[in-house]
Amino acid sequence: MRFLHTSDWHLGRSLHRVSLLDAQAAFLDHMVATVRERDVDAVLVAGDVYDRAVPPLTAVELFDDALHRLAAVGVPTVMISGNHDSARRLGVGAGLIERAGIHLRTDPAGCDTPVVLADDHGEVACYGLPYLEPALVKDEFKTDKTHHEAVIGAAMDRVRADLATRPAGTRSLVLAHAFVAGGQESDSERDITVGGVAAVPAGVFDGVDYVALGHLHGAQTITERVRYSGSPLAYSFSEASHRKTMWLVDLGPAGEIDAERVDFPVPRPLARLRGRLDDLLDDPALAGHEQSFVEATLTDPVRPADPMARLAERFPYALSLVFEPERAEEDTVASYAERLKGRSDQEIAEDFVAHVRGSGPDERERTVLRGAFDDVRVDDSVREVAG
Repeated sequence: MRFLHTSDWHLGRSLHRVSLLDAQAAFLDHMVATVRERDVDAVLVAGDVYDRAVPPLTAVELFDDALHRLAAVGVPTVMISGNHDSARRLGVGAGLIERAGIHLRTDPAGCDTPVVLADDHGEVACYGLPYLEPALVKDEFKTDKTHHEAVIGAAMDRVRADLATRPAGTRSLVLAHAFVAGGQESDSERDITVGGVAAVPAGVFDGVDYVALGHLHGAQTITERVRYSGSPLAYSFSEASHRKTMWLVDLGPAGEIDAERVDFPVPRPLARLRGRLDDLLDDPALAGHEQSFVEATLTDPVRPADPMARLAERFPYALSLVFEPERAEEDTVASYAERLKGRSDQEIAEDFVAHVRGSGPDERERTVLRGAFDDVRVDDSVREVAG
């Protein structure tokens, strides 16, 4: 069986306030064309269909068009909700849509009810694990611990139990939206840390033939059977070096995996440039970036006048300016933004306590801080579900 694994469409997202709707329409065109041209048997979409719980109408219309086109091709599509989606909104009409071959899996309680596909070698059970927010699903899965590994592990126990009841030789797929240990992050993914821990071990998915992951935006192979497709477009400058692809996977009669990366179209490349403004404007080696979306990090010791306007004269698609002035070695004063770069909310809060009090928080206080951040994030999730 041949299937196409994609994820993290983030329909409705922009890049530094520049609409990406046309680019998103183009990657959906390419995906549907690939389904036709490469004889795909099933499409897997591993979450974050939308960029936010209440997407703009233009994004909903684009999604609606994509569903109609996938249904018209006659190839089954299995889709789960991600942490950016409202599971309840995305799942509206799922029973009716299923008649057209579009299988929406947004209810955690149904994670052990597979979409059963078939080829000449027998059945393939395809299980959808929507994004599982631990605080919201711990009662459903009856877990003592409120973290990602516990709830995903409990969901996978249900999957394996169902799989054990099926005929010998039944092959299996799982779609999941999670941060799996060994994956490499970028700046554009929403933090899903719970209790100070975000990642789950790949071993939690043992027992199935292929795991189609969503959440991380770079295409990655965690193991031969556990892969991220990544997002079809770059959604932050941290993804400038990404090769945006989807996985075309052949599942053999005994569960063998043969995977090929299929490139998405690049509507406009991203470039991260660094140097003094005059050098960036004059360097002939940068001519290849003049039509790219540009993030420029200026190192001038003194901030130049009208930097964005001057930069745009050569790079009309410049979107972002960062200032990191060159300083003498003895000048250790760093900007507030520089001091915070790469630090989590927890680390920033602990540093603040140390600054105010003269000593950092003890373990009990760290636990209180972690709980506060978890409560805020869960409250945001609840509001999105209820809104």
